[in-house]
Amino acid sequence: MAGIYIHIPFCKQACHYCDFHFSTTLKQKSTLVDAIVREMEIRADYIGEETVRTLYFGGGTPSLLSFAEAEKIVSAARRIFRFAEDVEFTFEANPDDLSPKKLAELVHLGVNRLSIGIQSFSDVQLRWMNRAHASHEAVESVLNTQKAGISNISVDLIYGLPNLSEEDWKADLRKATSLGITHISAYCLTVESATALGHRVKKGQEKPVDEEAAAAQFAILRSELAEAGFEQYEVSNFAKAGTYSRHNTAYWQGTPYLGLGPSAHSFNKIQRSWNIANNALYISALSENKVPQTTETLSRANQINEALMTGLRTKWGVNPDEIKATWDYDVLYNNSTLLSKLEKEGLLSISSTCLKLTPKGLFMADGIASDLFISEDDEILNT
Repeated sequence: MAGIYIHIPFCKQACHYCDFHFSTTLKQKSTLVDAIVREMEIRADYIGEETVRTLYFGGGTPSLLSFAEAEKIVSAARRIFRFAEDVEFTFEANPDDLSPKKLAELVHLGVNRLSIGIQSFSDVQLRWMNRAHASHEAVESVLNTQKAGISNISVDLIYGLPNLSEEDWKADLRKATSLGITHISAYCLTVESATALGHRVKKGQEKPVDEEAAAAQFAILRSELAEAGFEQYEVSNFAKAGTYSRHNTAYWQGTPYLGLGPSAHSFNKIQRSWNIANNALYISALSENKVPQTTETLSRANQINEALMTGLRTKWGVNPDEIKATWDYDVLYNNSTLLSKLEKEGLLSISSTCLKLTPKGLFMADGIASDLFISEDDEILNT
């Protein structure tokens, strides 16, 4: 079954750390909605006859859409695609947007999973990030969502911040779990060069991320959430029983998906494509019935590397037999020295049916996966 991702590239203000594609100018909002619907019509055959099992509005800030704008997109999607009866419909929102009226509109649209961008319950940290909401709004947004009848709630939190103490991080986690939410996505701060934070770090006005402190906070994250009954099923994602994000899990398991809107990515197992990250150019191209995108056909090496990268980030790990059967590549044989080293360092557990990172290894998941990558001209590809 396939998924659909819709990128809404608008925000009230720019968070200092964020490098996602967005605009703080909302003048083109309704025009861009029309362009997304047009892209949907043009690409109706992308996922073929597959049933859509997940619909995800991300951004940016989808909760900035008016009810009429959101309904236009949802109605078009239901007209063009075949949805599963139990479709997971996730909508990202900021706490300050989630009034009782807005929540009633989301329920009317069919939203059954809300992802709330809380990031922190500390007003000091929220101001440092340049978030638009206050800590009391974060708490109220969760309570109002529950009152509206949406029980499947995920919140985003960030650790690794320059002035975040271990006690403050524990307080954030305990506040989140006390609210009765079902899912937490917790991300380590990354400094991207094109962001306000990146510029400040480059000028020496802010310190870079302290990797040792971040690792300690990652250990606290795992411990606190395990004690609260959450299972870590991916490096950054923790869920109560039965509440994994179906949409994101599909990404990690290589399920095809269609991405709509500026900067959105699509994947059909053979090719990956991404739309232009420019609202005006996106709208202009769609007005001429053209989808402004770049497409890459995935080589055998690309596909193997993606399977390693995504699989090692999850609780399921990587199945060497599946890699061998799909791409005729023996992960265990061709990486025996490195795998043995990782196992001795306590970073990886190895069996004939599973390569799985340990809790210590999970914090370094992307680096470990990249060490296992193969290149296009690697002689192994010809064996």
